[in-house]
Amino acid sequence: SAGEHDMTANIVHLVLARLPDAPKGSKGISLFVVPKFNINADGSLGDRNPIFCTGLEHKMGIHGNATAQIAIDGAIGTMVGQPNKGLAAMFVMMNAARLGVGNQSLGLTEVAYQNALAYAKDRIQMRSLSGVKAKDKDADPIIVHPDVRKMLLTAKAYAEGGRALQIFCTLLLDKVHSHPDEKVRAESEEMVALLTPIVKAFITDNGHISTNACMQVFGGHGFIKEWGMEQYVRDNRINMIYEGTNTIQSLDLLGRKILGNNGATLKKLGKLIGKLVEEEGVNEKMAEFINPVAMLGDQMTKFTTEIGFKGMQNPDEVGAAAVDYLRVAGHLVFGYLFARMAQVALREIAAGNTDPFYGAKLQTARFYFAKLFPETATLMRTARAGSKVLMDTDLALA
Repeated sequence: SAGEHDMTANIVHLVLARLPDAPKGSKGISLFVVPKFNINADGSLGDRNPIFCTGLEHKMGIHGNATAQIAIDGAIGTMVGQPNKGLAAMFVMMNAARLGVGNQSLGLTEVAYQNALAYAKDRIQMRSLSGVKAKDKDADPIIVHPDVRKMLLTAKAYAEGGRALQIFCTLLLDKVHSHPDEKVRAESEEMVALLTPIVKAFITDNGHISTNACMQVFGGHGFIKEWGMEQYVRDNRINMIYEGTNTIQSLDLLGRKILGNNGATLKKLGKLIGKLVEEEGVNEKMAEFINPVAMLGDQMTKFTTEIGFKGMQNPDEVGAAAVDYLRVAGHLVFGYLFARMAQVALREIAAGNTDPFYGAKLQTARFYFAKLFPETATLMRTARAGSKVLMDTDLALA
C-alpha cells in the first residue's frame, strides 16, 4: 500500500525474508526494516537503497490507495527482533490491522446504509401493499415496502452490532494496557484474541451483505457509477481477503483460539452471557433479547465439543465447519451485545427518557433477533454436515 510516493522524505518497508542458514518453513522467516534511503550515522538520509516500484496493481476497489509492485535488488535491511522470529513480530501488527479492517468495513456499511435510507425515503414507486401511504403523490416512497425495509434494517443492524463489538474490543484493549490488576489484563488480552477473528471476518462478511443490500435499494441506479453505491461494494470486497482471508480467520478461531485451549476462552464468553442472564432473567421485557442468546450459548458448548471430537478423527472436519462456526460465534457475540443495548434502552425508557434513540435501539434489536440471528440454526446444521460431501467430489470437480 502506497509503496512508492514523494509525500515523505523516506519510506520504511517491512520485509519478511529468510537468512541463508534459516530453518525451512515459516519457522525460518525473519523480519527486516528496508528503507527507501539508507540512514547515515548522524541520522541524515544517505544513499538510495535498491528497492523500487515496478508497477501498480489494477484493483477492483480501494482506488484511493495505490498498491505498488516492489522489487528488491540487494537492498540493505535491518533485522527487527530475533532471527527466524519474523512472523511472530509481524503478527503484532497483523492483529491490530485485523481490528482495523473490521472498522473499515463497518464504515462502509454505515455510509451505504445512510445513503440507501435517504434514497428510500425520496424514491417513489408503486403503492404500499397495505394501502396508499402518500396520498399527495403518484406513488409511495419505496421505504414503505417490506423488503426494502428488510434490506435497510439488515445494514443498520449489522452496523450497530459491529460498532458495539468494536467499542467492546476497545474497552478490553484499554484494560490490557492500563488496568492495575494483572489478572484482568491477562483475561482481557485473551478475550481480545478470541474476538479479533470475529471482528475481522464477521464484520466484513456482514459489510459485504450490507453494501450489496444498500446498492439493491437503489435498483438500477445502484448499478450506475455516478450514484456511488457500487463503489462501496467494490471497496468492501477486499476486507474479506486481506490481513488474512476470512477462511483463515475462521480456522484461527476454531482451531487455535477455541479447540487449541479446550474452549477455555469460549467459556469465559459464556460467563459474560450467564451474568447478563442472571441480572435480567426474571425481567419479562428482556426475555425476547435474553432467551435466544442464552439458548445459543448452551448449544455452542455441545456444538464445539462435537466439531472438536470429529476434528480429532479427521482434521478436514474442522476445515469444513470453520467458516460456519465463526458466523455462529459472531451471532452469539452480536446477540449478547444487542441484549446489553436493549437492557440500557429499556432502563432509560422506564426512567422517562423520551429520546427516540432508545426506542430505535429496541426496534433494531427486535429486527436482528427475528430476521438475522435465526440463521445460526442453518449454519450449525451445515457445519455438522461434515467434510465428506466436500472431499469425496473428485468427479464433480474434474
